[in-house]
Amino acid sequence: MIGQEQFLATIFWARELPPDEQERARRGLSFRNLDAGSYLIHRGDRVESWIGVVSGLMRLGSVTTSGKAVTYAGLPPSNWFGEGSLLKDEPRQYDVLVLRRTQVALLNRASFHWLCDNSVAFNKLLLRLLNERIGQFIASVEHDRTLHSTAKVARSLAWLFNPVLSPFLGNHLDINQEEIGLLAGVSRPVANRALQELEQAGLIQNEHGGVRVRDLDRLRRYDG
Repeated sequence: MIGQEQFLATIFWARELPPDEQERARRGLSFRNLDAGSYLIHRGDRVESWIGVVSGLMRLGSVTTSGKAVTYAGLPPSNWFGEGSLLKDEPRQYDVLVLRRTQVALLNRASFHWLCDNSVAFNKLLLRLLNERIGQFIASVEHDRTLHSTAKVARSLAWLFNPVLSPFLGNHLDINQEEIGLLAGVSRPVANRALQELEQAGLIQNEHGGVRVRDLDRLRRYDG
């Protein structure tokens, strides 16, 4: 079981809980390492844990009947997800694909529901995350229909760096052009061109093995 100090350093929302609730959450937590290219969850799986990304990067999406991969969101470090399936007690509606080697934290079903039933702080956290996620998905529908490729890349990067959904991420993320293209729904050459344009605009800095955000507010609003 993870120690208290590491627990508070790794699980951002634990700091919002009183000591007795922290202890209940800490005892319900486990960790799992995943290789790139593997699936954490397939559509239709029963979800037994609330899931947080400790390190690495994953993709939330699905595959259409014609075989086309559709991305709904990227899941960077400190992002927690899957509360909807636990609250509704239904099979998972989307696939979760590991893009690079990833470690996840798993809060088991019993501990999750205990916190839902007993913790005001935990419920406020869930409301905040759900509200932010709803806004992100609504915006993604609009942007997919109205924005050109560079703006799509900009918004996809901005969503990864969302300070509510991924508060521990900071301003740098290990991610490559192929992964960015996959999350934004564009090809790798298009992603490469978009990243150069965004860097020239002063919004990001392309670094070896990743991207550093220099102006998140402008990146969120970028429309070319």
